[in-house]
Amino acid sequence: MHDDLLRVFTQKAYLYSTEDQKKICAAAYYADRLHGDQKRKSGEPYIIHPLAVGSILIQLGMDRDTICAGLLHDVVEDTECTLEDLERDFGKEVAIMVDGVTKISKLKSESKSLQEAETIRKMFFAMGKDMRVIIIKLSDKLHNMRTLGALAPQRQKEIAQDCLDIFAPLAGNLGISWLKTELEDLSLKTLKPDTYQYINDFLLSKKSEYNAYLKKVQNDLLKACAKVGITNVQIKGRVKHVYSVYLKIKRRKKEIDEIFDILGVRVICQSTTECYTILGIIHQTWHPIEGRFKDYIAMPKTNNYQSLHTTVLGPDSKHLEIQIRTQEMDKTAEEGVAAHWSYKASSGSEAGAWKNYDAVNYNKIITKIKNWSKEIEQNEDYMDEIKNELLKDSIVVFTPQGRVIELPVGATALDFAYKIHTEVGNHCTGAKADSSIIPLNKPLENTQVVEILTSPSAHPHHSWLEYAKTPSAKKKIMACLNKNQAENTPQIVEKKKDDDKKTEEIKPLIPIMQGIKFIPTDKNTSSVIISNESNVLFDFAKCCNPVHGDSIVAYITRGRGYVIHRKDCKNLKNMSEAEKRLVPVEWDSNELVRRFKVTAKMNAELFGEIDGAVKKQNGRLISGALDVAPEGLVGTFTISASSEGDLKKMVTSIRALPSIIRIQGF
Repeated sequence: MHDDLLRVFTQKAYLYSTEDQKKICAAAYYADRLHGDQKRKSGEPYIIHPLAVGSILIQLGMDRDTICAGLLHDVVEDTECTLEDLERDFGKEVAIMVDGVTKISKLKSESKSLQEAETIRKMFFAMGKDMRVIIIKLSDKLHNMRTLGALAPQRQKEIAQDCLDIFAPLAGNLGISWLKTELEDLSLKTLKPDTYQYINDFLLSKKSEYNAYLKKVQNDLLKACAKVGITNVQIKGRVKHVYSVYLKIKRRKKEIDEIFDILGVRVICQSTTECYTILGIIHQTWHPIEGRFKDYIAMPKTNNYQSLHTTVLGPDSKHLEIQIRTQEMDKTAEEGVAAHWSYKASSGSEAGAWKNYDAVNYNKIITKIKNWSKEIEQNEDYMDEIKNELLKDSIVVFTPQGRVIELPVGATALDFAYKIHTEVGNHCTGAKADSSIIPLNKPLENTQVVEILTSPSAHPHHSWLEYAKTPSAKKKIMACLNKNQAENTPQIVEKKKDDDKKTEEIKPLIPIMQGIKFIPTDKNTSSVIISNESNVLFDFAKCCNPVHGDSIVAYITRGRGYVIHRKDCKNLKNMSEAEKRLVPVEWDSNELVRRFKVTAKMNAELFGEIDGAVKKQNGRLISGALDVAPEGLVGTFTISASSEGDLKKMVTSIRALPSIIRIQGF
């Protein structure tokens, strides 16, 4: 039906065997016949999309069955074709992969967001059985991101945000760096078009200058390597991509012309020994920046990435990032897990040194994916688990016995303890990192050896909900807190009559969730204005622990300045000359603080869910309290935000939680 398009596509598979080409060609014509005259939102023939997905899979060097599944990935969802038809015509493997990427669209009376979430969950389960499923999905997502223009603006932003939250990090976890990079740039272009254009224009304006500089670096390095007999080496210069520059600007809070590490150089050599030799040459040629060397060869990233990283003061005293790796490491860095199939597709063989290197790396990723599937299966809040834990940038730390533990960046010793075992976390009393005692809320660093100190009498505290950063650890802490509260709740005995027989029923005197409070454990750093003065000596009262947003009053002490109390503090009435020594006070901050009343269904994890919803919008949960009421749980929460817009987003996020019945400000 679209012979010209099909002919162009099939020519792209020229590197594959004749038998493989026949099957790929058959799948392309099969998809064209089924999609027929269907159109995309842009008005183009629908077949353009599956052919584009197939082309990306060919670019990745995937095997013929994966390419066929990519060509056919929408036929079950959008045509009369069934999985049985696919299995009959193209084999079981193709049918299973197509099923793995087919959306769940028949959930009755459920929202579109829930359907999409369940589709993602299904995809994670499927990729635990066959990782090629996610490579098809990433290829599908990439072409959709390239062609978002025909959709409504709001839908474009929703897709781009999902891409940034889930699919780009997933590509990074699988080591497919070029795909991750393009997804990030396309997402930023949709979500913040002005910012994207500003950075892109700046980089384009510097293109000639950057190219000349990188050319000089390449020549200097080649000459330095040749002097020690290293001649078979490739040196590639590059400019950081737009999203990477955007993150540098955002994290450092600087203007783009104040970011000096935009340029990078990649050195590709023949052996690991040469990598370290070249590192020495580079440090002899240019002065290395302290603290900027990382050895990912000795300690690979969790996606199997290996390379030596260093930053030096290059020519003209400009910061220059340099990566050094072998050809095999470069292939893994660019193609990630897809390299497992691309080697076989291009060579038709599994022999040689690559076989062992690839087998080890591939098995690591497979184990990781299967562990993800198990964690998602056991967690009802799987979308938070996927976004906030599984797909975040990660670090690797070790137990004293040498066991490798992977955690998201920012994770603390408590997250480590609960990752080891729930009971280790529940009985934690402290932690050591590299033999030194560390606070439980201190973020761990890559490659530390972490030891957890325990005691049989120890148990979680509410402050741990702030210390822990991973959803799984927070969930286990809350479960233990609720269990301990239930066990320590007074009991009464009610006697009932049933057929003239007396029975006893034991009931809690106070419901489990009654009176649970959340108070921040960090030192209160808020400022106040007393009598129109902000530069005064004051402290916060320990008896009532006022937090930003509370109604407060200042008590004048003898020798200690002012002490800030809540206006409803019970101790105020007992203080000496209270009427004379109490003065008005107000909070001094640009921070917007609001209180909300929440009514919710019974849910032991409500605090953690609200805290997560607030943090998702860059806010802070200042305090909160929950009590049991006839309609469920009733609580008050104080949250802070930097703008009214962020505040509205937080309320929307809280309102979207399944347990929330209503939320109102007061």
